[in-house]
Amino acid sequence: MVDFLFAELEHSDSLLTNEIAIRSFEENLALCVLLGLPHNYSDRIGRQKAAAAPGNVRRAEAFMRANAGMPTDTRAADLERAEALARQAIAASPRTPLGHGARAQVLRAQDHYKDAIPEYEAVIAFNRNSVGAISALADCKLHAGPIEEVVPLQEQALRLSPRDPFISNMYGRIGVADLLQSRADEAIVWLEKARDANPARLPPHSMLAAAYGLKGETERAAAELAEARKLVSDDRFSSIARQRVRIAKNFENPTIRALFETTFFAGLRKAGMPEE
Repeated sequence: MVDFLFAELEHSDSLLTNEIAIRSFEENLALCVLLGLPHNYSDRIGRQKAAAAPGNVRRAEAFMRANAGMPTDTRAADLERAEALARQAIAASPRTPLGHGARAQVLRAQDHYKDAIPEYEAVIAFNRNSVGAISALADCKLHAGPIEEVVPLQEQALRLSPRDPFISNMYGRIGVADLLQSRADEAIVWLEKARDANPARLPPHSMLAAAYGLKGETERAAAELAEARKLVSDDRFSSIARQRVRIAKNFENPTIRALFETTFFAGLRKAGMPEE
């Protein structure tokens, strides 16, 4: 169940990310965790009848019924509420992974990658083969560090799930980690695999543009940058300055942001991206 929900987070066509079903998957996950509390893994299961749903579960159910049929433009508030509900789930069932997984997903959605790390580690402590949690932990360490741990974690997930439906994401994280650590040749191998596994994903194209640029393959770099621009409706790829703003928002570790300066931005310049 946990792995399924982690996987749904990365599925672009998932019902859980559809506006009609509620745009924020993390909100849904946290609320669903509360609904699942009466059926946790405590030693009481099987020895007594399930207790009536506690008040917080009934409130969560009412919230879901009231909001599930309409889109929301209050993502930040929804995520704050989801985190609060996830905390309640952890308090109510600290010996199950669902509450920790819910809070981890909410924190990750809020770009609080460092805070999400111990929550994912708690999930893995319950199940060391949780592919979704291991991949998400790799993603958090890509953003918050230590970046040296990203590739081993993602390779572990690949060994556990070599035909994973989100294998493009896995390949891509390895490629980005290699790129930022100035291993352009290795990065190109993994980023090409990520692109080929899912050509509609944006990151492999932009990262490949930088990697090709660093290797002096300017025509291929420009072609990948053009593909990246086709996949968005805004001007994020119009300049290095705009990219720098996005990187600063998504990567909280200043050491990792500095790596972008010497690799990603340097490569994009060679791909033809202007400074301003």
